[in-house]
Amino acid sequence: MKITSEHFGTTENREIRLFTLDNGRGMEIKVINFGGIIATLRVPDRHGKLDDIVLGHDNLNGYLYHSRYLGSLVGRYGNRIRRGKFVLNGIEYDLPINNGVNHLHGGMKGFDKVVWDAEEIGSGLRLTYHSWDGEQGYPGNLEATVVYAVTDDNELRIEYFAHTDKDTIVNLTNHSYFNLAGQGTILDHHLTLAAEAFTPVDNTLIPTGEVRCVKGTPMDFTSATAIGAHLNEPDEQMRFAGGGYDHNFVLPASPGELRTVARVHDPATGRTMEVITTQPGLQFYSGNFLDGSIAGKEGRRYLKHSGFCLETQHFPDSPNHPNFPSTVLRPGEKYHQTTLYRFSAA
Repeated sequence: MKITSEHFGTTENREIRLFTLDNGRGMEIKVINFGGIIATLRVPDRHGKLDDIVLGHDNLNGYLYHSRYLGSLVGRYGNRIRRGKFVLNGIEYDLPINNGVNHLHGGMKGFDKVVWDAEEIGSGLRLTYHSWDGEQGYPGNLEATVVYAVTDDNELRIEYFAHTDKDTIVNLTNHSYFNLAGQGTILDHHLTLAAEAFTPVDNTLIPTGEVRCVKGTPMDFTSATAIGAHLNEPDEQMRFAGGGYDHNFVLPASPGELRTVARVHDPATGRTMEVITTQPGLQFYSGNFLDGSIAGKEGRRYLKHSGFCLETQHFPDSPNHPNFPSTVLRPGEKYHQTTLYRFSAA
């Protein structure tokens, strides 16, 4: 793997670098150390044609002022926490409210909006960030590390690490929006999920605490189904999510072990993406709140369903649901999660 870098701008009196990771086999990603953002991901189609298959911006200002977490690392807690409140060791913590009445993706200035220290290492690009005790309301000094790498098998590998000096909660993920065609909508992409259950939400997109079977609902992707197949069904969950999907799917239990949990195929280009992870949950978001207000790459307007997200994660609002997998990290413990996005074409 070859890594190069170039100047991408300046913010907070710190230089932002654009790093290119190229496996020499027709796959490359570009990452900036502002927000740990995946700005570009190029993979071949069935004819060998390269396209950029992630949504993003051409310059730093786009990410500073107009982004909706496009390609970002999110934390300390990816996804939502009800009313921005949780109790840990008998202490109630208050987090910023930045999504209706709830807390989302770490708050007003989450990990998506900070400058990470970047270091090229033999296995990829290592990003580190020190989150101080009390930042965005979270307890404990947290040391977070994320390593990006591309493999000879056209995989994007993301490893997440963290440790703390005080009991805290952690849920790190990446918020890339994919479009395997490189343009248009993702409604004709076929999705398969290894999930027989999901966590229903209320009208503010907070889980109710129920774990519901997908069978007989628009959430059933246990066999390959077009993303747009059920969007118009009169389903309460679809309505709550703005006319699409923004839901956590419960993955087969296999703590700490990598397993394939999702497959997306674009019939037009032949591109296929598989998701392999150690995480217990997967947030499937179908870009319902994209509305054309964001000017993306080459002046494109990202309209509704222009991209989809498959965010490997722990469950939303886990600190407020004892039946969900715990997101508590204590001193002496090591947080470590791995996700691979594997690409092929036929």
